Amino acid sequence: MKKLLMMAPVTLILAGCDNSSTPAAFTPEMASFSSEFDFDPLRGPVKDFSQTLMDAQGKVSKYVTGKMSEEGCFDLLEFHDLENNTGASLVLDANYYLDAISQKKLLRLQGKCQLAALPASGVTWDTDDNGFVISARGEDMRITYRYDSDGYPLGKTTEAKDEHLSVVATPSKDKRKKMDYTAISTLNDRRIGNVRQSCDYDRHDNPVNCELQIVDESVKPPVTRNYTIKNNIEYY
Repeated sequence: MKKLLMMAPVTLILAGCDNSSTPAAFTPEMASFSSEFDFDPLRGPVKDFSQTLMDAQGKVSKYVTGKMSEEGCFDLLEFHDLENNTGASLVLDANYYLDAISQKKLLRLQGKCQLAALPASGVTWDTDDNGFVISARGEDMRITYRYDSDGYPLGKTTEAKDEHLSVVATPSKDKRKKMDYTAISTLNDRRIGNVRQSCDYDRHDNPVNCELQIVDESVKPPVTRNYTIKNNIEYY
């Protein structure tokens, strides 16, 4: 649940064995959706999950729930940002994600279940040869996404008119602890914040409990906020 101060498995075989010497890679759908909808990506044969972000007083600030098919598609994705009173619940239906309540078509898909377009906003997504979303384009806006060799999201750069916002994430060198990361945010090449996260992990190398620190450096003196993330994950 990488709240980076601003504002979002068809081609990879999951290494799901507990005694595997190499941790499972992040699939294109999991990596891309986590970047676009602001949650921590998960590895392996995930069936359903929830991620809950709580502030230092234990109050829920944000939560995400998802249900996935055995092929790795998001059958359901629900996310709520309580601090900003925003959220949505998406249900997979053929080549679209529908609003779970109104049944309105919100997102058009490409391939089996990858993001293609948000028609109402004129936003379209492009993918690379491996199926990862690498860019999003809209009126007067362009976002580029970066990943490492395991499919872990390394951040994104947003360009809109005369503003250039960049988030650069650096994960732990331990491949089994990718959610232990730091991230730096810059606006027009001026540093505006940083994030640090550390987690406990399950046998699939997914985070169970995490401590997240967000520092807003755009104000003087900088403001530090501490959060706890609770993850519940079920596997196939």
